[in-house]
Amino acid sequence: MAKDYYKMLGVQRNATKEEIKRAYKDLAKKYHPDLNKSPDAAEKFKEINEAAAVLADDEKRTQYDKYGTAEEFAKGFEGFDFSDFMSDIGTFGFDFDNIFESFFGRGRSGRRQRRGDDLRYDLEITLEEAATGATKSVSIPRLEQCNKCNGSGAESDADIINCPDCKGTGIFRRAQRTPFGIFSTTARCGKCRGQGKYIKKECEVCDGTGLVRKTRRLEIKVPAGAEEGTNLRLAGEGAAGEKGISNGDLYIVIHVKEHELFERHGDDIYIKINIPFTVAALGGEIEVPTLTGKAKLKISSATKSNTVFRMKGKGIPYLHGNGIGNQNVEVVIEVPEKLTKKQKELLMEFDKESGKKGFFGIFT
Repeated sequence: MAKDYYKMLGVQRNATKEEIKRAYKDLAKKYHPDLNKSPDAAEKFKEINEAAAVLADDEKRTQYDKYGTAEEFAKGFEGFDFSDFMSDIGTFGFDFDNIFESFFGRGRSGRRQRRGDDLRYDLEITLEEAATGATKSVSIPRLEQCNKCNGSGAESDADIINCPDCKGTGIFRRAQRTPFGIFSTTARCGKCRGQGKYIKKECEVCDGTGLVRKTRRLEIKVPAGAEEGTNLRLAGEGAAGEKGISNGDLYIVIHVKEHELFERHGDDIYIKINIPFTVAALGGEIEVPTLTGKAKLKISSATKSNTVFRMKGKGIPYLHGNGIGNQNVEVVIEVPEKLTKKQKELLMEFDKESGKKGFFGIFT
């Protein structure tokens, strides 16, 4: 049956190269055999590579557009071996951009070296540290450039030579004869992995990788106002890249411990404090804990239980911008469990005077 390469990629016949590239990348990721375990995934993957190899090349696309979906043209690709595209494939190692660029005739300088991996470290702090800011010392295990070979992976500079298979291009070329002439494709060289260079003798310290695993000690400055999930980015403190390419970044994710006294709501904090019913009735001053010590709080007379007092500026500093949240103190009137005879008599007298019979009847 005739093959419609445009239909295979899901693009219009007037699609631009960029549109074809986007379509190819989406489909290649969808049907990559390491990502898609359905029985027809491998065949689909070969088909979209076949379609992209034609539509990405101006000359081949012109020929294809001229013959349309003619059976004769489609037969020219029957039995074509796309195993080169399937070799050396890993779920995260297959570079769709480089393969597609090889269709366009680019990528002649070989495979792009990878920047180092980004790393994540989860850091736990106290609520007090979130309020004042803190400097925390952490140990980060990561890949670093090998000091012996300076990241080259070779025992010496003389051990780095042009790859004998690809002659230093990083590209392996394959030609297939078709009814319309020679159809050629390119793929990454398997011997040098697209680098164009080959190491005769590998560095004995890093085994040719150019990388060694070490633990780095860092001082992390946690800003005042940090909250659960705050993300700090330390540029270049991630894993080292290949062959001297730049490091990745380190992301510090902040987690705030639950506090035994306070609850945090945004930049405000809340606390419940028990007060004697005499203070609630007559008013007075109490001492309450804060995140930075203790402070005095004035209680007005005739205060009811569960009244909330605001202590301005005793909360958490704003992480972005100026200002500080508040500390909200909810007072709960504490009723004594035991009373002396004299206390009971006074309360009964108060009960009579108040005109609210039974108000203190529980003490009789």
